[in-house]
Amino acid sequence: MLRLLAPLMLFTFAAEAETAADKALKSMTWDAIVAEARGGEVNWFMWGGADNINQYVSDHIAGILKRDYDITLNRVPITDAADIVNLVLTEKEAGIDAKGAVDLIWINGENFRSMKQADLAFCGYTDLLPNDALVNWENPAVANDFGVPVDECEVPWNTVQFAFAHDSAVTPEPPRDMASLLDWIKANPGRFTYPAPPDFTGSAFLRHVFIHAAGGPDSLIGPFDQTRFDEVATKTWAILNEIEPFLWREGQTYPNTIAQLNELFANGEVAFSFNYDPSQFGLAVQAGTWPESTRSFGLTDGTIGNTNYTLIPFNSPNKAAAMVVQNLLLSGDAQLEKAKTEVWGAAPAIEISRTSPEVKAGFAAIVGHPSVVSAQDLAKAALPELQADWLTAIEAGWKASVGN
Repeated sequence: MLRLLAPLMLFTFAAEAETAADKALKSMTWDAIVAEARGGEVNWFMWGGADNINQYVSDHIAGILKRDYDITLNRVPITDAADIVNLVLTEKEAGIDAKGAVDLIWINGENFRSMKQADLAFCGYTDLLPNDALVNWENPAVANDFGVPVDECEVPWNTVQFAFAHDSAVTPEPPRDMASLLDWIKANPGRFTYPAPPDFTGSAFLRHVFIHAAGGPDSLIGPFDQTRFDEVATKTWAILNEIEPFLWREGQTYPNTIAQLNELFANGEVAFSFNYDPSQFGLAVQAGTWPESTRSFGLTDGTIGNTNYTLIPFNSPNKAAAMVVQNLLLSGDAQLEKAKTEVWGAAPAIEISRTSPEVKAGFAAIVGHPSVVSAQDLAKAALPELQADWLTAIEAGWKASVGN
């Protein structure tokens, strides 16, 4: 939901001299930054497709910011973070270097790479946030965003890992690895589909097939390799074209979004849905749109996990206030609140062991929803994200060789 690629204008901007205002901000103490932020306003551009996430931000987080810091948080819903990358890029080209429209973005993947390459991100400040101490920057999955070093240009917000959902009353024994899933699709015509790229979740499913065709992720880690890509892509397109006649509507059409796939699952038209955020399965059951018998699982040969972040654009006029927002989002209390199954069920981006005894007890008391596979179980077989150039090539190749 975050990574949809901007039409990648891979301009290479020379790193510009840091503004005097930015230098002054980064030389302040945290107390001085908070004082600077008071009475400010933050325009946070973020995916708006989940009511529970919107409520958490607009009510819980915004309420604390207003009460404790007199900061007004404006949640600006978007469908594609790439549009906001292009907005900031357009502002840069127009010479808008201090009064941009965007103060904060929920982001990761290619969109982060685009912003970093084009010098569109405010960087070099995250160690000023007191709650940065709760982040394990020694973890490569946190320190690197789809293989791109974060370099103090982002602040982690959540961790996620891909999982599948099924109705245990209809499909009591789902396939547990990719090879078995591909066999299951051919043995059960019309009962499986996936969203067409560039839908974020559909693209993730493609990467799982691509990694399967490669025999695992090891040969795909690191910078893009055209020779290796061509070799694995040939196998991948063959697999996907082989199963296409067995997909929903015989593969003549694909859902455009994960929301459409969720509707097909809710209506019983397909046997599986999937998501980077398995907590959404439990929320769908609680909302009455999915059956109580919904259960979820990972694959024994692994599913992809990643971290998502918040980023302050280089030309945000409210950087101090945006930093206060980021620090609050990182706090043990805020991470605990969104981890509650009735709120969101999001996996934390911080080390729980570094939090207060009260926060540790709160996390320990959370009872997972029966429809949601535990993060601990998923983590036993976690696959790394590929670097952004691989994702771009896989999506383009699917469009040319399968989606055509």
